[in-house]
Amino acid sequence: MFSLLVITGLQVSVESAGTRSERSFSRHYKSELTVPNGGRWGSWGHREMCPTGTYAAGFSLKVEDHIGYRDDTALNGIRLHCVKKNSKGSSNSYHSYASVHSDVGSWGRWTDIKWCPSGFLTAFQLRVESPKGLGDDTAANNIRFSCSQGGGSLLQGDGTHWGDWSAWSQTCYGKGICGIKTRIEEPQGIGDDTALNDVRMYCCV
Repeated sequence: MFSLLVITGLQVSVESAGTRSERSFSRHYKSELTVPNGGRWGSWGHREMCPTGTYAAGFSLKVEDHIGYRDDTALNGIRLHCVKKNSKGSSNSYHSYASVHSDVGSWGRWTDIKWCPSGFLTAFQLRVESPKGLGDDTAANNIRFSCSQGGGSLLQGDGTHWGDWSAWSQTCYGKGICGIKTRIEEPQGIGDDTALNDVRMYCCV
């Protein structure tokens, strides 16, 4: 079963093999995770939360591949894939999950989902290219997460390679990451586009 909800201009996809689940509009969170190197352009979208009782165990990215002499934007969007618990046989065996994201840029395609071997996402690093002056700015390029179980497994996204990795965000000491908010620069027309610049994650108990 697959459904696509469009609410206040933002797309929130819900995929489920059983009972349909929907995102939580007013879910309480314990803490907000940030990194210090986020890009400075654009505005913050709405906070989007996993459905109550679920936590992010995987993620996927919207990425524009390198296009050479033209205007690159690199990372355009981040989806969290939320599950109720971590009782699965393998990293590809999730059959019921909800997918949520905040604002998303205009370019690129969605990558395959990367799942924690077990547990939930608990912290992240963001790869960001510093402002280049008269050069082609891309801002955020990639993200990686740590998982709460599986020996502290690290998951790195299939983003692009420009820029430097931030220090790790704070770590969720509840169950795991349960929400996301992104900073997106709108299309600039004849100007230099950067799309996704920064992201904040939310922890729930």
